[in-house]
Amino acid sequence: MKALVLLITTLLFLPQANAFCFNYAAARYHQNPLIVESIAIWESSFNPQAIGNNRDSAGNLLSRDYCLMQINTGNVDLLKKMGIINSAQDLLNDPCLCVQAGTWVLARHLQQCGNTWSCLGSYNAGFRNTPAQEKKRLAYATQIHAIYDRLLARNLKLANR
Repeated sequence: MKALVLLITTLLFLPQANAFCFNYAAARYHQNPLIVESIAIWESSFNPQAIGNNRDSAGNLLSRDYCLMQINTGNVDLLKKMGIINSAQDLLNDPCLCVQAGTWVLARHLQQCGNTWSCLGSYNAGFRNTPAQEKKRLAYATQIHAIYDRLLARNLKLANR
């Protein structure tokens, strides 16, 4: 019993996002934890140190995305103004904070354009109303939906054991 308590305590304090982080963030922002987890899988393959560079067609840096949820510079700036973080490094250092931030971004997007797969695609492709951006939103949503379906099937299989 003592070994089990030690194992659970160790897992809770590892510097990684665990199921608790996804469930807590999803509950806080009224989102589906499997959708949030699906986004983390697609965005970073669960890499809490992931940094993505967004460039224009000429190769100029437009923005960066941080942590396992790939929080964009614009949202990082907003989180700093709100006093949630001091810098993007806070998201890289705290995977659970990153999951919270990503779930907050997702919830804001879905409030803006509705709880649809196309709107979920705005998490990655933004809101610009052009055919090209809509195509990107739908492609992203298709990927997230496929990951979600696999996670759901895994959970159903585990529940039926």
